[in-house]
Amino acid sequence: MNSSKSWLIIAGIAIAAYLLYLLQPILMPFLVGGALAYFGDPAADRLERLGLNRTLAASMVFVVLALALLLIILLLVPLLARQLEELYQRLPDWLRWLEEQALPWLAATIGVDLGTLQLRDLQAQLSAHWSAAGGIARLVIAKTTSSGLALLTLLANLALIPVVAFYLLRDWDLILAKVDTVLPRRYAPTIAMLARECDLVLSAFVRGQLLVMLALGAIYAIGLWLTGLKLALLIGMIAGLASIVPYLGFAIGIIAASAAAFFQFQEWQMLVPVWLVFGIGQVLESTVLTPYLVGDRIGLHPVAVIFAVLACGQLFGFTGILLALPVAAVIMVLLRHAHDRYRLSTLYSGE
Repeated sequence: MNSSKSWLIIAGIAIAAYLLYLLQPILMPFLVGGALAYFGDPAADRLERLGLNRTLAASMVFVVLALALLLIILLLVPLLARQLEELYQRLPDWLRWLEEQALPWLAATIGVDLGTLQLRDLQAQLSAHWSAAGGIARLVIAKTTSSGLALLTLLANLALIPVVAFYLLRDWDLILAKVDTVLPRRYAPTIAMLARECDLVLSAFVRGQLLVMLALGAIYAIGLWLTGLKLALLIGMIAGLASIVPYLGFAIGIIAASAAAFFQFQEWQMLVPVWLVFGIGQVLESTVLTPYLVGDRIGLHPVAVIFAVLACGQLFGFTGILLALPVAAVIMVLLRHAHDRYRLSTLYSGE
């Protein structure tokens, strides 16, 4: 490829990035719909192989996805809101115990004075903000209704998501075939190979690791609920989502659950079932969840995922967060391909 073609490709990428930046306010329903279509395409392909036509297969998968999302919204969101209210009510007692007992004990034991943390000021600030907001639901309503146009835009975007998801899911294979017809024939095999690698990476993470995170969140939440912990759902979901980084979810979850169990039951013996729950979760993750849902497929490194989400979110807001994983997958595959080409070049070998 000569320099003029290279500059043309770079210019095209730059223009596309600039258009993405300009259009980010309207991209959310298309990105979410595309993600749902990508997630449901393998199931639709399996139904097609069973003899169903594409429209019927896409409709069945779409109904299942819609019911699952509706169930999550109707069941989990109110429960999480109530547990956040419970957390806020218990937070002053925790801060008081930390200030009156834990910090003096640390100062007497290790000789480090942590009195400068000003926990009373922190408690006062939290109380003031919470009282001003009037709770989570009122805060969300206030934010969304502060502008009539913003509220209409939000409702329109939410209404577009299922429409976009269904049509993309129905025409997914057709769209890929159309894209293949416009690729330069000379580079089509290489582009197809890179696209397959990107799909492998995204499949390993999105359809694998994310399912592992949700499964772990459910295991932790149900197990902590069986122990009688009031904040079981909140801690379980946080621990499951934090497991995107190996052992981070386990560490955050067991520390938070142990603290919550101690404050709730006031007995050290109640920490044993909490630790047992997280031990069982780790065993299931290593022996069942990860081998079955992810296997030996190549996934994104956790640090790369965190950096991609933060960087894309900083550059493009919520739209960037939705694009973070696909962008990270493409960049990783391209870097791997460039590394292989470099190892075969005369610059590396010196021959």
